[in-house]
Amino acid sequence: MLATGTALKPLPIGDITISTPLFLAPMAGHTNYALRRLCRELGGCGLVCTELISSNIVKNSRERALQRFDWRADEHPVAVQLFGVEPQIVAEAARVVVDHGADIVDINMGCWVPKIAKKGGGAALLRDVKAATAVVEAVVKAVAVPVTVKVRSGFEDGVVTAVPFAVAAEAVGAQAVAVHARFAGQGHSGEADWDVIAAVKDVVCQMPIIGNGDVHSGADARRMLECTCCDGVMIGRAALGRPWLFQHIAHYMDTGVALPEPSRSERALIALRHAKLTLETTHLPEHVALLEMRGQISTYQLDPPGSRRIRNRLVRIESFAELESILLGVACETK
Repeated sequence: MLATGTALKPLPIGDITISTPLFLAPMAGHTNYALRRLCRELGGCGLVCTELISSNIVKNSRERALQRFDWRADEHPVAVQLFGVEPQIVAEAARVVVDHGADIVDINMGCWVPKIAKKGGGAALLRDVKAATAVVEAVVKAVAVPVTVKVRSGFEDGVVTAVPFAVAAEAVGAQAVAVHARFAGQGHSGEADWDVIAAVKDVVCQMPIIGNGDVHSGADARRMLECTCCDGVMIGRAALGRPWLFQHIAHYMDTGVALPEPSRSERALIALRHAKLTLETTHLPEHVALLEMRGQISTYQLDPPGSRRIRNRLVRIESFAELESILLGVACETK
């Protein structure tokens, strides 16, 4: 059992040392540069990962691919996540992203969204451990940086393929596996089964295992580490609208004390920082960036209990100026 006040220790992944074993999960439409930088600025976040990038896009349309390459030198180390089915195509995409500065290549075997899974990518790769391992092996041979994989418990409900896959992946050179302890069919529903994370940790030799699923607080993170013996904790949806969560978890692990949640005013100002970072750094056309920002900023829970007035305004914004006006209004009204 972890002692109260046990600080998180740095975690090596291959030849890269992650300062604290708290990871921001890759999430489509969310983990752009702005959110990744914000999580780092607020503290506690050891490794960030890009949104998933199609290996086929990298192969077939270098110009389109480069528009998705939003990582910058100030966020190293950074993992770039790729998805694909054909080993050599994923391997070639891995070479490209490493040439553009990726410190770690992460392979997506966790996405359950039908448009990805129907093509055999994402979590659907877990239907065939041999085929999934071939993708990992090809990427490991193609690049000199660490290769990691994010998986689900398995593709088919009740069929835990994460365990045999982790053994096979480690054997061909993977440097870490993150386990989202739900089956693909669950999506984000139900409870994560942390026993799967423990089972994966139990069968690997030295490769770090990162637990993912249902961590919303420092107490949750501590419990996951105790229950599964995993080496790090990955946080996805719980960090949306709460980019300070990593700092809160690190503080809890260090002191045993839970920090209070930021006030509405503080949350509004953090959301404004998020918006300004997006405006300054997005590669997307403004109307597309605004559509993403509607969903991102509305997660900050800026309404008082029982109200949805602010959220309803945020999901209809038409300009960054309008968004700024709303957020500054909340910050001033709640001081």
